[in-house]
Parts: sequence; structure tokens; C-alpha cells
Amino acid sequence: MARTLLLWLPRIAALGDRSAPPPAWLRVDDGVIVDSGQDEGWVDAWERSGEHRGEAGEDDLLIALAPAADAPLRWLSYPDAAPAQAAAAARIDALRDSLGDAAALHIVAGEPAEAGQAVPVATTTQAAMRAWTGWLEAQGLAPAAILPVAALVPPPEADALWLAEVGGERIVRTPDRAYASDPEIDPLIAAGRTIAPLDADRMQQALLLSLAAPALDLLSGAWKPKRRWAVDPGLLRLAGRGLLALLLVSVAIPVVHAVRLASDTRRADAAAVAAAKQAGIAAPDASAAEAEIDRRLAAAGGGPLAFSVPASALYDAMRDAPGVTLRTLAHRTDGTLTTTLAAPRTDDINQVLLALQARGYRITAQPMAGTDGQQMANVTIRAVP
Repeated sequence: MARTLLLWLPRIAALGDRSAPPPAWLRVDDGVIVDSGQDEGWVDAWERSGEHRGEAGEDDLLIALAPAADAPLRWLSYPDAAPAQAAAAARIDALRDSLGDAAALHIVAGEPAEAGQAVPVATTTQAAMRAWTGWLEAQGLAPAAILPVAALVPPPEADALWLAEVGGERIVRTPDRAYASDPEIDPLIAAGRTIAPLDADRMQQALLLSLAAPALDLLSGAWKPKRRWAVDPGLLRLAGRGLLALLLVSVAIPVVHAVRLASDTRRADAAAVAAAKQAGIAAPDASAAEAEIDRRLAAAGGGPLAFSVPASALYDAMRDAPGVTLRTLAHRTDGTLTTTLAAPRTDDINQVLLALQARGYRITAQPMAGTDGQQMANVTIRAVP
């Protein structure tokens, strides 16, 4: 992590005690300790890092460290359990072995990376969590995590115990426990094993390594901070630009299509006028040229207004209605075909009319009764669909 401020939380017994020394702190930049102390200098350190938070707040973290006196640790082993099952079992066993009301305790179990690894379990109280979070809030601080400082001490060598100095606190680390040193309890737990002081440089290295992958975080369960949704101004600007670009493209597509259609229409009209000019027709536009061509074809009895066009459509329609007969048939120069159809039933005539309409012709029909008992209809058919 780029910029991190480690701040040791006061012991619960020292909260409110004005004579108690100020908390220890470390300032870490890119994995290197650049400043430290046990004074009020952490305020300046955090404010200095705040100069960067306006541009890259995700690079600045505040990690609080809970004292071992108020958050001791145990390591429990479940060789045959999966990591998630081992963590759940460790929490239950730690709660069972703890003194006091279970509702007053706050127990956090880490999850091992692989099956068979020991599970770290921290035990503290709800009162301690309220006191620490209240103290941090009074300082105007919102930590990214609260780590038990005892979890940062590395495991000892075989048949030995570590005595580590961390943030002004002496911590004893056994293979399965880490707790605040007590001159009367330490020999009993050591049981003849050597309690060796842990080298400060090695402790410092273990502390920095623990920050990359914390074993557990006391800000879990009911104490896990609620997620706050915030809008990134940069992403908002990017989304606005994307929306504007999408709007411009949406408008540009139909405009381009309209321009291309108008251009194609002008070229087609120019070709129609040129073709009419070759036929000896002088017309100002394509509509006038088409109308003049249709007029000349009609006068000559040809073109789309010729008799053969609607007549062939009529005969094709009557082919599927053998009961329909043709009584009269006439053709006008405007392309209209008039006919009288006769059939035993009106439905037979309607079948022919529907077939013509399906071909796109405009039909008008006037039904009437024939003298021979057949049904008849006077029909007009527009030659041009």
C-alpha cells in the first residue's frame, strides 16, 4: 500500500486517563517506515498524507492496532476441515472457552489460506470495540481496519517463545498464543521453555509483511463499516462524455441516411429526366416526365395502362374460381378495366375480387341479380397497382 498510518489504540484501562502516554504510531510509504513516534506527531503525519487524498484517497489508509492486553490471540488447528469450516469451528470453540457473557464478547476468526493451517482467533469485548471506535470518531478518524497487534508477532522457533516490544507494549508469542506479557504468568506458560527477545528489525519486518495480508480484522460482523456509495467525479465526467457521444451518433445516423436518400433521389430523378429527353419529352422534373410518358403510352394503348396488364391479372384470378364467367369486358385509356362477372354464388365472385386485391389492384364492385338466377357484379379494376 502506498501511504499508511499505523496508530496504536489506547488500552481500555487508559482511556480517559490524561496522564497516560499518547499512542504510538508509524507512517509507512511504499512498504518503508518513514516516520514514527509516541506523541501527537501522528496528527501531522495524517494531515500530511491528507494533502494527497484529494487526488488518490485510495492510496491513504489508516490502520488502527488493538493492544494485546485487550485483544489476545489463540491459534486453533483443525487438520481435516476446510478453511471456512475451520474458521467457523474456531470461533465457536473460542466462545465456549471464554469467560463472561457471550453477548458481551466480540470474537473474530481468520480464515486460513489452505486446509490444515492453524486458525487465528482474537477475543475482545463489545465494550472495548465501542470505546475504540468512539475514540477514533472523536479524533475524526475512520480506520480501514482494526488489527490485533498480537497477530503481527511472528511465530517463535521450536521450544522457544518470543518476547516482542511493539508500540510500547510487551507481547509474548507462543506457537498457539499471543498475549500481553505478565511477569507472573509468563513463566507458567513458558513451562521451562526459553523466552527470547525478538529482534526489533525482525519485528518491524513482520509488521510490514502483515499489512499486505492481515490475518484478521476486528471491524467485522456487527462492527463492519457500512458501505458508503460515492460517485467518482472522474467517472461521472467520463459517463457524461460517453452519453453525449452516444447522443451525437444517434442523431448523426438518421441525418446521414436522410442525406444519402436525398442524394440518391436526386440522381434517380436526373436519370429519369435524361431518359425522357432522349424520348423527345421535355419535362422540368421526374414526376412530369413520368406523367407525360404514361399519357403517351395510354394514348398508344401500351405501357402499364395497356389492356393486357389488368386483363391477365383478371384471368389468373378466375383460373382458381371455375364457376365464375365473364359476361362483359371493356378497357379505358386511363388503364381502368370494367367487367361483369357472373357465378352461382356470391362467394365465388368475392374469391376473384380478393385475388385481384392481393395483387395490389384497386377494385370496386356493384352486386346485382341475373335473370337466370346467377349472382352478378359490375367490377372496375385499376390497371396500375
